[in-house]
Amino acid sequence: MVWAIVASLVLSTPALAQQRATVDASTPSDLAVTVYRDPNRGAGQQMDRNWPRGFAMISETRTVSLPAGESTIRFEGVAEGMVAVSAIVTGLPGGTIEKNRNADLLSPAALVDGTLGNRVRVTRTNPATGQEEASSAIIRTRADGGLVLQSDAGFEAVRCSGVPERLEFDGLPQGLSAQPVFSIDTRDANGGTYQITLTYLAWGFDWQANYVATLHEGRDSDDVRLHLMSWLTILNDNNQSFENAELMAVAGTLNVASDFQGLSDPPEGRPLQLTCYPFGRTAAGSPIPDYDVPLPPPAPGGGDYFGGAIVVTAMRREESLQNAPMAIASVSDAMLATEEQLGDLKLYRIPERVTVAAQGLKQVAFLDRGAVEGRFVYQARCQPFSESENPFQSAILFVTVNDDDHGLGVALPSGPIAFFEPTSAGELLVGEEQLRDYADGQDVELALGSSAQVMAQCARLTSHGPYDAKGAWTRMQATLTNANPAPVTVRVQLGSAGQWTHRGLRTQLKDGERIVEVTIPANGTRVLSWELRQSTAQ
Repeated sequence: MVWAIVASLVLSTPALAQQRATVDASTPSDLAVTVYRDPNRGAGQQMDRNWPRGFAMISETRTVSLPAGESTIRFEGVAEGMVAVSAIVTGLPGGTIEKNRNADLLSPAALVDGTLGNRVRVTRTNPATGQEEASSAIIRTRADGGLVLQSDAGFEAVRCSGVPERLEFDGLPQGLSAQPVFSIDTRDANGGTYQITLTYLAWGFDWQANYVATLHEGRDSDDVRLHLMSWLTILNDNNQSFENAELMAVAGTLNVASDFQGLSDPPEGRPLQLTCYPFGRTAAGSPIPDYDVPLPPPAPGGGDYFGGAIVVTAMRREESLQNAPMAIASVSDAMLATEEQLGDLKLYRIPERVTVAAQGLKQVAFLDRGAVEGRFVYQARCQPFSESENPFQSAILFVTVNDDDHGLGVALPSGPIAFFEPTSAGELLVGEEQLRDYADGQDVELALGSSAQVMAQCARLTSHGPYDAKGAWTRMQATLTNANPAPVTVRVQLGSAGQWTHRGLRTQLKDGERIVEVTIPANGTRVLSWELRQSTAQ
């Protein structure tokens, strides 16, 4: 008898081990979202609002009560772009045994499949009386080939009777959720309540900086200063919002080897396929659906019919985000982000908690400098084979240095910048540019278009070119004119320092090229002459 009892216990142990209790973790009591830029987006490229390819690291603090033994913990409401293989759960006494990402969301098809063989309530409008009548029926088919019910009247297909009808379900099938679910299996010998942290990477985020520069006075002023304001623009393409979250953004080039888009594998909200045989004989075979046939009018009460136009939570939204609302704080109420070092990267931390809304943009101020000193430079190119018969317009540059002496001294992440200048009609836009990443201490140059007031003409004065006579000097000349009522500085680019040797001008080396900067008086002209030859000439 004793041996029989022992044998019974031994045989039943594996079955008991497989019957894990399922518990739901609480909603997050604390959230942190760290957004990384699209690693493949180059300098000068704006983020794609319709298909962001950046990612975020999301950290959620939740509470869970575990029974003794093995159990499954469900985390409902994770990001649909979650990279499940990256998920880490800390705070559990028994650690993690297994991780799972639920593939099905609550949808019409999942609801029907989960209720297969069970009773539902069918409500139809009686065409004779116009009154709704309810009855009971059993679902006999899955959702992918037409929905068939069995009732007291026999077998019938849903929405094939020609009268308004709807289905009502008593409850949700086990395991279905309107939000994406991540689950883990764990073991706790004694059971208890724990505060745990779920950390994971998620696809479908991106961010960039947006700058607004406004001159204090016109560009003819002797003291050129501007007010530089910048915003962090955060994009969340997921259908989940992260409320009251600690928000951070990481700038710099990150080495990413994983395909986060492929690994994210968003859960699917499957549609319901409804098929009806056409009136008349059914011997001709399966019907071909006619998508041009209009749907019947809405049911009384304004509700949609089951199987009609259905919007499923967490399915990817295809419409453009161009008109998505942006939460923009005023300058006076701006929450200026603080800059921190993250290895060789820069981390910007928002000092107050914010909500990163689903399918939306969030803008938070991170830079506000009221007196950035700089100067305007007009730039023209005059080097071998760039001779011109007619004068050409020069480019306009705003030039400064990213240091404390010039009113900056912070890392400037890449993003578009709009440049405004005060006029008698108010502040007007004079140029836009894509700002690349600038580190502290670097020279910053912003191109603001071209000027018809400052013109240049380039000419070669010798009959031979720099390649025609070996070792011979070629004479060059640049004629610069200024139609402005104030003097201007013109930078002439003379060519690569490694390719040409110059004489006759006091040049500077900038970005591997020889340049010379000269001042042109108001309504004046200046002529520059120099000689050059190949650097390799003997």
